[in-house]
This record gives sequence, C-alpha cells and structure tokens, in this order.
Amino acid sequence: MSASAWNSRPPLSRAAVARVVQLAGAFDVATAVLLPERHGRIAALAEFVPIAGILSARAATAAAGVLLIYLGAGLRRGKRRAWQLAVAVACAGIVLNILRGLDFDAAVVSAALLGLLIAVRKRFATLPGPHSRWRALTALAAFAGAGFALGLFEIAIRADHLIGTPGVEAWAQQAALGLIGVSGPVRFVRPWAADTVSLTTGTFGLLAALAAVVLFLKPGERRPVRTEGDERRLRELLARYGGDDSLGYFALRADKALIWAPSGKATVAYRVVRGVSLAAGDPIGIASEWPEAISAWLTDCERHGWTPAVLGCGRTGGTAYSRAGLDVIELGDEAVVDVAAFSLDGRPMRSVRQAVNRMRRAGYTCTAVRQRDLPPDELSAVTQAADRFRDGNVERGFSMALSRLGDQADGDCLLVLARDQDGQLRGVLQFVPWGADGLSLDLMRGDRTAPNGLTELMVVTAVEAGPSLGVRRVSLNFAVLRSVFARAEQLGAGPVLRMWHRLLRVVSRVWQIESLYRANAKYLPAWQPRYLCFPTARDLPRIAVAALTAEAFLPAGRTVGGPLPAPETALISR
Repeated sequence: MSASAWNSRPPLSRAAVARVVQLAGAFDVATAVLLPERHGRIAALAEFVPIAGILSARAATAAAGVLLIYLGAGLRRGKRRAWQLAVAVACAGIVLNILRGLDFDAAVVSAALLGLLIAVRKRFATLPGPHSRWRALTALAAFAGAGFALGLFEIAIRADHLIGTPGVEAWAQQAALGLIGVSGPVRFVRPWAADTVSLTTGTFGLLAALAAVVLFLKPGERRPVRTEGDERRLRELLARYGGDDSLGYFALRADKALIWAPSGKATVAYRVVRGVSLAAGDPIGIASEWPEAISAWLTDCERHGWTPAVLGCGRTGGTAYSRAGLDVIELGDEAVVDVAAFSLDGRPMRSVRQAVNRMRRAGYTCTAVRQRDLPPDELSAVTQAADRFRDGNVERGFSMALSRLGDQADGDCLLVLARDQDGQLRGVLQFVPWGADGLSLDLMRGDRTAPNGLTELMVVTAVEAGPSLGVRRVSLNFAVLRSVFARAEQLGAGPVLRMWHRLLRVVSRVWQIESLYRANAKYLPAWQPRYLCFPTARDLPRIAVAALTAEAFLPAGRTVGGPLPAPETALISR
C-alpha cells in the first residue's frame, strides 16, 4: 500500500467480487438442495454416468457453494490463495452442474464467475503464510489417511457379509472412493453396513477438505527477528524520546518485531497473532516521522493480509493512527502518580496508610534500588524468588509487560524488594524507565503467605523513593473501562450506564476488571486515557481474540493459559 492512510474498506471492486462469489455460492447451494430433480435429464445422463456419480455431483455442488461463501472473507482481504481456490471451485462448478443433471444454466453462472475472477486476478496479491501450503497438505493427508484406514478396517470386519468375494484391492477402492462420496465396487448383504462405511469415509473426506482449506488460507505469523542494529537504534530512540509514552520501554520485548520509517527515526513495535498485527502504545521516535512508520506498518499488514490493531496507545498516538485511517475508541485509563504531590496524609489515603503502617509494625522493610546497583549474587536470588512467587506457569502480558527480570540490558530498571522481620525476601516489584524522570510498573511478585498490605508497602516505597532517584511520575497500571465504574457511582447515572456497570461487574468475577481499577484508585492517581485502534467494527471480535492470546489469557499453539492473578497481585498484571 503506497498511501500513508489505511483504507479501512477494501477497494470497491475487490469487495464487490467477494460479494459476487458469495452470491454464486449461495446460488449453487440453492440449486443443489432446493430445486426439484429433472428426471428426464437425469435419465438421459444416467446412460453415461452412474446414478451414484450423479448424486455425488449434486452433494459436491452444494459443498462447493458453501466453500465459495467461506472464501468471500479471504477475497475481501485480497488473499491470493482465496482467489486460487475460488477459481478452482468455479471450474469444478461447471463440471458438477452438468454431471448432476445437465443443468447448463447453473454451469453458465459458474463459467461467468470464472471469467470474472480471471479478469480481476491482479487485485488479489496478498502474500500467503510461509508454511500454510505444507500444513494444508499435511492436514489433508492426515484426515484422508485416517478415513481410508478406518473404512478399510470396517470393510475387513464385515468381510463375511459381502456379496461375492471382492479382494483387498476392491476394499481399497471402496474406502478411497468413499472419501469423495462415491460408491465403490464392494456390495454388502445388509444395506446399513454399506451406509456405515460411507458415513465414516465421507465424514473424514469432508474434514480433510475443510481442514486443508482453512490452513491454506490461514495468514502467516512472522517470527520477530531483531538485529543488533535494530536493538541499538531502538534504545537510542528510547533514550531521546522514551519520556513521551510510559509504554515505550516495553517495545524491547523479545517477541515484538519492529518496522521502521524510511528515515530510521521512528518505529512501530508489533506482534502478529492469529492474523492480527498487534502494535502496542505509541510509535517510538520523533513525532514528525510517526506517519511514515505507521504507513510502513499498514503497508506490511496489507501485503500479508493481516488486520492492524493498536492496544493502549495514548492520545497523541491515537491521533496519529486516526489520521492514518484507523478508528479509535477509548479502552480505559492509565493510573499515573505525581511523585511531588503524593502523600499518605489525609482521609482519602487512610486505607493505604493503615496497610503500610501495619506491615512496618510487623517488621517488614522495603528498599528501592536500580538493577545495575545490585550485586550479581543478590540479583540472582531476586530472580529465583520472583520465579517462586509467580502465580501459575504462564507469563502474562504483552502491551504493558517486559516479561523478563534480571537481564543485563535492563540495568536502569528499578527493583523494590520487600523483606520480613527475618530478612527473608517476600516481594519483588519491577519498574521500567519512562524517559529520564519516570517509572512504569512492569511486574510484582509477592509471597501469597505474606500479610495483606505487601502491595501497598512496595508501591508507596517506590513513590517515596522518587525524589532521590530524580523521578517525577510513576505509572502504576492500566484500568480497562475505568470511566464506567467511576461514572456509575455518581449521582444521576443513567439506566444504560448502570446496566453496563452491572455487566462489567459480572465479567469482573473472571477478569478482575473492577478490582484492578480499585487497586489503582486508592493511590489517588491522575487518570490518562488509553485507546484501541482498529480498521472496522467487524474486526473487533478477531482483534479481541488476538489480544487475549497475546496477553496469555487464551492459549496460543501449545501454550495454555494458567490461572488468573489473585486480587492481591492484580495490580501488577500489566
């Protein structure tokens, strides 16, 4: 895509072609299922084609129509392989409509569709995934092989109920032809036995075709590859412009790829998940170069058929993405504490003050130290303790988490270490740099047997240590849909808002949305809005699944999500 703005709708001709293909598919299904059989034509055709072949062609026509309807979504995104399959199905439709009853009218429709697809072939050039072809062939062979083996086995166990003495070669033909819904040479004494074999082989044949098509059209997922030069340039940009966005440092995650503006002065960090290219936060670099970096990212999405989405960008980033053609909605608010104005005095801070005092009376102490200032053996002990404190086996986070602790390259990170009266480490909190004068909460690991108040003690220690560290602002966390909870508590809240609030409270029983908001609100932060950017509303379900997968709340491949964080540690689930 050469333009700097994302076209949230595909080109009209491409969208129109997709609709025509889907209408042609619906026409095939209707003519195969709903129209009455023309016995005169079938009788004439039966002189050349077996009745079983005619019936199979009728069923195959309906299946081809369903496949065309499915392919419409891929064509709308410009997928080359969707176009290739549509061409193949249109060719097959010409033959099938003739074989199922000399339906020349329907065959002409398929031929016209084929001509249309060939005429607009240049509009479908999205690059396929690097391994989708082999995965499709593997799935096709696996399901077909399993169906063939089961069909052969079912024939073998009924060998004494066969008419005549067909050999193993005839058995193999029966099982193989059954995969495509065609009757073979084997005849059974009991008709139900033949139906059983046909059902088994036909089901596996259909599964093989469906699995192969889905995998064939599945967008590829790029493995993030960074050179030393990319890493160096990114850290240089963060050193100069990292203060613009509290999420900037999280671009250093190993699972995020980088795409650069031609000048190299701005970049977008992203990860491809389930066909969605997820960027997080604002672009990094000089703001005047953001449009070029965003354009390069959107062009990459267009070439590969990925859906672009941005999680948690700020107001400035949201404006830049909006100008590039994406829709923007408010996703929630980030809690930012002003270090100079922070105090434990006053009634609003009573609960935090009591929690901190209770922990200190119990003998707990807390220290804040830059990672680079910890001796190697002590840093090793901290990372080991953090692993023990982790709730579950899955490291959650993507947009607002670094997902590593103790790396030598992260020497500027701030560690807050909580110890009990015996000097045992009971809690670890890590902040990443937010420019030269800010900190952004990354993770917290706490011993679940520690008294309540461990979280408050560590957070307050980090904020109170700010002046000595040259820190003016501390970003604690992100509260999804915070405004709904805040406005629902105000006098005069309307019925729609109250209903939305009740729904979110139900959802919070699983996702802890409300508890995370209240865990942030107790520190009286300033709330800064964060936004979600996306192409169109119909893409939101796909983006939601991709985002939950990236944040490790849904399984990705062989990775299975663990239990959700407990309320005591929910504050740190960035």
